[in-house]
Amino acid sequence: MQASTYAIKASVCFDARNRRRACVLAAGFANTRSVALNCNFTSNNRICMRDMGMKLTRATQGVETLFRSTVKPRSVKAQASAGDIEEATPFKPQAKKSSGVVLPFVGVACLGAILFGYHLGVVNGALEYLAKDLGIAENTVLQGWIVSSLLAGATVGSFTGGSLADKFGRTRTFQLDAVPLAAGAFLCATAQSVQTMIIGRVLAGIGIGISSAIVPLYISEISPTEIRGALGSVNQLFICVGILAALVAGLPLAGNPLWWRTMFGLAAIPSILLALGMGLSPESPRWLFQQGKKSEAEKSIQTLYGKERVSEVMLDLTNAGQGSAEPEAGWFDLFSSRYWKVVSVGAALFLFQQLAGINAVVYYSTSVFRSAGIESDVAASALVGAANVFGTAVASSLMDRQGRKNLLTFSFTGMAASMLLLSLSFTWKVLAPYSGTLAVLGTVLYVLSFSLGAGPVPALLLPEIFASRIRAKAVALSLGMHWISNFVIGLYFLSVVNKFGISTVYLGFATVCLLAVLYIAVNVVETKGRSLEEIERALNPVV
Repeated sequence: MQASTYAIKASVCFDARNRRRACVLAAGFANTRSVALNCNFTSNNRICMRDMGMKLTRATQGVETLFRSTVKPRSVKAQASAGDIEEATPFKPQAKKSSGVVLPFVGVACLGAILFGYHLGVVNGALEYLAKDLGIAENTVLQGWIVSSLLAGATVGSFTGGSLADKFGRTRTFQLDAVPLAAGAFLCATAQSVQTMIIGRVLAGIGIGISSAIVPLYISEISPTEIRGALGSVNQLFICVGILAALVAGLPLAGNPLWWRTMFGLAAIPSILLALGMGLSPESPRWLFQQGKKSEAEKSIQTLYGKERVSEVMLDLTNAGQGSAEPEAGWFDLFSSRYWKVVSVGAALFLFQQLAGINAVVYYSTSVFRSAGIESDVAASALVGAANVFGTAVASSLMDRQGRKNLLTFSFTGMAASMLLLSLSFTWKVLAPYSGTLAVLGTVLYVLSFSLGAGPVPALLLPEIFASRIRAKAVALSLGMHWISNFVIGLYFLSVVNKFGISTVYLGFATVCLLAVLYIAVNVVETKGRSLEEIERALNPVV
């Protein structure tokens, strides 16, 4: 290969702790017309390393163009192993860590996650009191509609969020989302009839459905590669915080039966703050670049990461889009042969997440704790909630070190063991004297295992593995699977328990968890330490 100005000599050395990871040392500029590259061959896969840290001039851009025309990237299927991305994508030296300036914008986005958890949890403590106030204390069907209408609205919202995010951008969609969130909270707080209450819950559900799609999407797209896992898992952490906030908000109910209106009304405050905060937050540079707004993308990158990283990130975005002038993806594109294998992973992970029994365990936890002699519903809910928050916090610290795939595997394995323990505690007579203690232990271990991987990882992993042109819609489709399965489980769980018994149901959940472990081993790729553009080039090569 030849270039017009500079000569670069790259040498490759391998880290003993990771055979596939290489360090690239660039040395010397000379007024010559050649570029020498040393290549390493392992497992029949050529990995040619080049220094991406230098300032790029026209000459080095020419070298890269020639290099790309000589060495074609290998296509990687969605079910590839964790090492395949590293084989298919040139290693890029770790960039200097960004300053904490990105954290406030992640915090603003997480107001949507707090509202997600709050609206899910607020009805649990308030249902008995609002039912009396609205005159439906004896009508369990209408009470069920008040609870499930939120999930129905969330299903609609999750599918809507992707299209809105693609059309209007991430920050503007957040601001639009604040409208149904605030309106729903207001209608629920002031409802004088069941109909108004249900409308309010549907609106709030649409709001949290949109939030469930765009919060992880926005965080993933603005987070620096080196801490993207930690910041992405914060989404799940704040959902747990929102649920706990709803439980705490219900404490005054015993002394003030009308307090339930205040509980619903409080949700309007973070909704307003979300709209105002997003007015001051930068748009996703990846969305701006995709829309052809390169100067605005550069400004957004400078705000998020600092001026020194503008050229680096813009180069990544340019390389990801080279050779492709494709229009924005439609819904049917998700089912094409090019994308379906990756999209199906997203839908499957959320399906496994719900079919593994997390909501069923939460629904049944009060009865389990009562069998152990814990009479307080608040104590039972607080223990489960605390385990969820603690596990998610631990997962945040491990995400960028242990990797997404490892945490998923460990999580579902732990959930399977916990479910088996729960099932045996109800059936083995020899364990009868310890059944209550084992039931509590199994429930807490299950929730803890869930929060270490199955809870936070899917929402983080999916925006990483989806190509930019399908990312918003693919995340929305996956979240739609989440809400549909959540709704069905909530609707039929008690009927299934009455027919087959809780022990058999828990054994079924354990089987689903083991199937999830096998599926993850074959189909899920590791994404830690890779930029979104590197992952996209590996999993979705330009055609």
